[in-house]
Amino acid sequence: QVQMVESGGGLEQAGGSLRLSCAHSGGSLSRVTMGWFRQAPGNEREFVATITWSGSSARYANSVRGRFTVSRDNAANIMYLQMNDLKPEDTAIYYCAARSNTGSADLAMAASSYAYWGQGTQVTVSS
Repeated sequence: QVQMVESGGGLEQAGGSLRLSCAHSGGSLSRVTMGWFRQAPGNEREFVATITWSGSSARYANSVRGRFTVSRDNAANIMYLQMNDLKPEDTAIYYCAARSNTGSADLAMAASSYAYWGQGTQVTVSS
């Protein structure tokens, strides 16, 4: 059974940095595309970043490009999201997700393209 657990969220001031981690187990997720999404109160879940299984390619939402960096350590079964220059509008619950290991490896931006999800970690950025 696939399990994905996010950590690293918290309260940070605007301009600060946080690094989120997503530890996964129970499946061959080291060979699938993975991603980060976020959901603010009253909003729909939105795409943040995605990375191929090898880590060689990534894709970012316009709102975070240049500030956030997604990476992964397949040997340790962990994906990361380094968030720099945080802004109050980055406040949300952040979720990690993984595509099915029998599906496409595309760098998908749609949440519906991801089969597995973590429970989320809260990130709050104060102004």
